[in-house]
Amino acid sequence: MLGRSDTFRAAAIIALIAVAVVSLVAINRRPTPPVIETPSTVSNPASDDLSAELRRCGALGPQDAEDARCVAVWEENRRRFFGRPARSLPPTPPPTTLRAAAPATNAVGDAR
Repeated sequence: MLGRSDTFRAAAIIALIAVAVVSLVAINRRPTPPVIETPSTVSNPASDDLSAELRRCGALGPQDAEDARCVAVWEENRRRFFGRPARSLPPTPPPTTLRAAAPATNAVGDAR
């Protein structure tokens, strides 16, 4: 037969289970707050430029790992990731082509 302490222990366990069930029911009955979506009115073209440059630099091979433009782009990406304010990217250099060296001229226009 159950003693007085065993009966008290069983009643306490049943009371705790009842409190847990009532708490879960109360939590589930609360209305959910409405979801407010803020429209994105400002598009940041600098981030699009950064994304395009990151894709370009990611496509470069290991021989181009020290490209100065890519180093600056990766540094800016790290700055933005860690929550620092964005800076403008350095201008994109023109594509390098092999050109014959033009003769230098002075102010009068004579060749040196």
